[in-house]
Amino acid sequence: MSHPIIGMIANMQDMEEYRSLHWTGSFEDYLEIVRRQPSVCRNAYQRLYDLVMSFGTEEYTEYKKRIIRYKFFDDPFDGGKDAVFGIDVHLMKLVNVLRAAAMGYGAEKRVILLHGPVGSAKSTIARLLKKGLEWYSKQPDGCLYTFSWVNADGTEVASPLNEDPLKLIPLDLREQVLGEIGKELALKYPLRMEGDLDPVSRFMYKEIMAEVGGDWTALIERIKVRRLVLSEKDRVGIGTFQPKDEKNQDSTELTGDINYRKIAEYGSDSDPRAFNFDGEFCVANRGLIEFVEVLKLDVAFLYDLLGASQEHTIKPKKFPQTVIDEVIIGHTNEPEYRKLQSNEFMEALRDRTIKIDIPYITKWQEEARIYHRDYNKKRVARDIAPHTLEMAAMWAVLTRLEQPKKHNLTLIQKMKLYDGKLIPGYTEDNVKELRKSAVREGLEGISPRYVQDKISNALVRDPDGRSINPFMVLNALESGLKGHALLQDEDTRKRYREQLGMVKSEYENIIKKEVQKAITADEGAIARLCAGYIDNVKAYTQKERVKNPYTGAYEDPDERLMRSIEEKIEIADARKDDFRREIMNFIGALSLDGKTFAYHTNDRLYRALELKLFEDQKDSIRLSSLVSNVVDSDTQKKIDIVKARMIERFGYDEQSATDVLNYVASIFARGDTSEEGG
Repeated sequence: MSHPIIGMIANMQDMEEYRSLHWTGSFEDYLEIVRRQPSVCRNAYQRLYDLVMSFGTEEYTEYKKRIIRYKFFDDPFDGGKDAVFGIDVHLMKLVNVLRAAAMGYGAEKRVILLHGPVGSAKSTIARLLKKGLEWYSKQPDGCLYTFSWVNADGTEVASPLNEDPLKLIPLDLREQVLGEIGKELALKYPLRMEGDLDPVSRFMYKEIMAEVGGDWTALIERIKVRRLVLSEKDRVGIGTFQPKDEKNQDSTELTGDINYRKIAEYGSDSDPRAFNFDGEFCVANRGLIEFVEVLKLDVAFLYDLLGASQEHTIKPKKFPQTVIDEVIIGHTNEPEYRKLQSNEFMEALRDRTIKIDIPYITKWQEEARIYHRDYNKKRVARDIAPHTLEMAAMWAVLTRLEQPKKHNLTLIQKMKLYDGKLIPGYTEDNVKELRKSAVREGLEGISPRYVQDKISNALVRDPDGRSINPFMVLNALESGLKGHALLQDEDTRKRYREQLGMVKSEYENIIKKEVQKAITADEGAIARLCAGYIDNVKAYTQKERVKNPYTGAYEDPDERLMRSIEEKIEIADARKDDFRREIMNFIGALSLDGKTFAYHTNDRLYRALELKLFEDQKDSIRLSSLVSNVVDSDTQKKIDIVKARMIERFGYDEQSATDVLNYVASIFARGDTSEEGG
């Protein structure tokens, strides 16, 4: 009896899928497949574009511009491990290039060059495209086919470039025959098969045609068609080329080389069967080739790249120009690209390149998504306090932004505007203008990799298992600046340290607000305070008196109460009448719409009420007594309630809630009661 594990694996296997992926048949069978599913005849660009589109899109508007988010870039294959965040506009440009190439508008004759600073997701995008093609080739909608030649003795010779079987249709008849096939099919793209067969298939074609006396119908009886599954590891349809030391690399790595062992078998080095078509261009046919750091290529490789992009041909040693069908995508950083621009000998490459900028993220919350993906509860054994990853992301984004030219706008405010927060005096048009005027944003600054390294340092540095809080990570980020390999400029280090100070201040404001909200979370108390304020404001604006709920006597509106609330949001005495009329107009407008006013309906008033209630309750809780560690039982009960609210409402654990309460208590003990800036 087999082991239970073996039985479990056997039950989990999908034998039907295996048979489908290893399908073989005749040329005639393939023609029937083409009739049923014309998409099998797509070229490499068409297949890649359809792959991206198969996962659907989402649309949203940003600065009055319609943005399309392609769900493919959420990485549906690997649980989001290679998801790309925050650069939807740039990914739109990439997909537009793929669309134009798929339609044959000229982009297919170019090298797609992803350009950006280190760590900006260029490699991730290329990896995602390769991974997607592998997956797509296994799906019914993404299947493709190739063929082998069957010798008289039953041995097989595979097409080394995995050519489409339709390329077996003679060149002089191909246009007419494909046109006839196309009439019968509902084609999304024009049906084209460019160029002659690969050298081995061309050789076999001639040999077998001679054997069968020129009878093409007899020739195709010697063809075995098979399903083609793309795989980078198996070097089928996906190639990767990375420049190495010039002495240890030559252009045959792209186009293949002579197999000297087989020369003895076939008698000549000009027999294509004695040639290894295993260069990366050959391997990547029907799929995609990635050039890592493409602009570091030696000139010898450059000529191959130019022909492969513009003419879709490569030149293997001793063989004629060979047609290829593949997406060519490279990536490079900015210093290398600047060399390309300044080198007149590289003009041909510049002319055959479509540059897609892949900058750093300049949206704070999108940057934070990277760190939440990498440091979540499934992957990290330690607790991470709320806002820790957001503060790291905030600093990273600040380093990438240009200082605002408007004197009344801070860098923190600019960052918040980019993130979609409304700031008085700034419209969408203003934000759009800020974006346009800052041409270098996202091309400089701190890489996400540096931030990830320092978060990792913070996670392993403290062995006692305490929650990792923002100060730990921000301190790790600061201490690492001195030894940062890419920072040679002391002025830049100084600016980055100042920005860390900005983030620490912002964090203090956030946790003060959270503690204040937790303390004032008594909805009954805040509702009563709101009702009292509205009653007095109504009487004040209508020049009436207010009934005292305790004595029943009518009195003048309570000016002290109204001002104590209004001052919390810096309503000057000279503006109090305007503010009170605004509140009454706001309530009236709600009423006309059939809506009821509540204390949380107006954001500004709600914040003022919270601050007033916090001021009233702070002394009864005596938060500052935490600092001295002398807390009576009544106060401790109140503090425990506040802590429980912080855990429930803001996601703290016991340790991090205690830490934050202690820290905020120390702020109030110092008398630091300044409110949030920006």
